[in-house]
Amino acid sequence: MAVILISGIFLSFFILILLLTKKQKALTDKILAFWMAIIGIHLLGFYYNQLGYWEIYPHLIGVTAPFPLLHGPMLFLYTLYSLREDRRIRLVDYLHFTPTLAAYLYMSNFFFFYTPEEKRMLNHGEINDYMVFSLIILIAMLISGITYAILSYRLTIKHKQKIDNNFSYREGINIKWLRNCILSIGLVFLSATIIVLVRDAFGFQFPFNADYIIYIILIGLVFYIGYFGIKQENIFTSQEDTEKIGTEEREKFEKYRNSGMKSDLVEELYEKLLKIMAKEKPYLDPKLSLSGLALLLEISPNQLSQIINQEASVNFHDFVNNYRVEEFIQRANRNKNFSLLALALDSGFNSKSSFNTIFKKQKGQTPSQYLMNQLQKDSGT
Repeated sequence: MAVILISGIFLSFFILILLLTKKQKALTDKILAFWMAIIGIHLLGFYYNQLGYWEIYPHLIGVTAPFPLLHGPMLFLYTLYSLREDRRIRLVDYLHFTPTLAAYLYMSNFFFFYTPEEKRMLNHGEINDYMVFSLIILIAMLISGITYAILSYRLTIKHKQKIDNNFSYREGINIKWLRNCILSIGLVFLSATIIVLVRDAFGFQFPFNADYIIYIILIGLVFYIGYFGIKQENIFTSQEDTEKIGTEEREKFEKYRNSGMKSDLVEELYEKLLKIMAKEKPYLDPKLSLSGLALLLEISPNQLSQIINQEASVNFHDFVNNYRVEEFIQRANRNKNFSLLALALDSGFNSKSSFNTIFKKQKGQTPSQYLMNQLQKDSGT
């Protein structure tokens, strides 16, 4: 276990150094660096405790006690600003650290006025001065971790909806890795909750230090982030804001902005949209966005989104990819000597994985299965 702890501590500070020495740091880099420092110090405090250093240096006792209150807010802020383009943390977001600050203020008497022997006695349970406080802070930690994990996951769901409403592709804006981080932290606090209930509420005695389970999962999160940083460079680089609209496009949108649209206008514009999709085939552009298609109709993105949602009853992502699927089927019927991937790319898809996923969602079958069934039906008739 000592080797695992040392590895987690080393990797936490190694990632911290990588982030701090980066030339062009994004806000998410700074948040992640601070979080890695917190995790590194937290793991180091637990490791020193296991080595018996708290007996030798009693002033270390309790220094990292409120640290678990920080993991939830750090996860939430990292998720929030990974999905936004802000360059600074909003003042209101510092309120997330209020419970941690309150805990340290309450413990200030212990830190500054207890003698070393009194600190040892409290650590051994011979003094009950902070028993109620320990229970309160334990419950707060568990609630905080699980709540922030849920809130962070909800952010990713809303972001996915925003992507589907504004983009016809998802490559380059995949947030699966972020969801894995959220699930890892959720697992840390869920495990802690189960251990506390089983050990303290039901009196079950584990044959080993159950805290190791919690710290192993936390170390696993650190290793995941480290691995992701090596395999996926964008976690350590400034991410391009995929929803940002250029200045020229903004000016054009202002020209066509309208406070609202009547039903007859919506129908008229929808007919115009269908003609453009059929004649100009803008969906063949793999990077087609809501803003780009809105320019062709000379309306704002909000208006186009309203038209698609109201008339087609789908989001922008599905609307465009419906056309790409049908385009692929037509091309496949005409060009049987071409590979399916080549035909898919020519139809506007970005990659094989997205093509297969979207096609199966639209048709309920893989592309090869669909074409084979179609061929059998044609030969049968």
